[in-house]
Amino acid sequence: MIKYFLSLIIILFLCEARANDKEQIILKFEKIENLSFDFEQNVNGKIEEGKCIIKYERRIYCEYLQSNNKILVSNGKSIVIKTNIGSYYRYSLNSTPLNLILDKNFILKKIKSLNEKIIDDKLIKFTLNENELKVDIFFNKNTFNLTGWQTLDIYQNLILTNIYNVKINQKIEDNIFRLPKMN
Repeated sequence: MIKYFLSLIIILFLCEARANDKEQIILKFEKIENLSFDFEQNVNGKIEEGKCIIKYERRIYCEYLQSNNKILVSNGKSIVIKTNIGSYYRYSLNSTPLNLILDKNFILKKIKSLNEKIIDDKLIKFTLNENELKVDIFFNKNTFNLTGWQTLDIYQNLILTNIYNVKINQKIEDNIFRLPKMN
């Protein structure tokens, strides 16, 4: 009888600890208006690095630091990718996984209703699904900070984005989210 009682206490304790992790993530994420960070992006084994700014709701500006010097920018409706050779690629934000990543209210709503998965006792993962788009979003288990996400791009390439040197709620000029003029 004592074994069952101790087992029940341990199960209740573990459930409470998990709820606390989720609550801590929600409380911290609710306070975020914008994020500035460095990133490393792995696209099917090809590593790219850069700097990004996300402003909720639905805006992002990224500069890639490698030899291609590409820029990715979203004004909340469209995404434009500009390459160093002057090519521009424009997509509807709604058709990309970034639509989910850049929607703070969507993320919060989903996290509240999902069960998390603990990875290597270091990361907390939530899988967001919406309109045939899927994003795995990761938080640090100790700090509850966003640490990255994993998606498939429109060409079905696996993309793993790790973020670091994160700064929260910095002063940001809105003009960086203007889409570049297309030639």
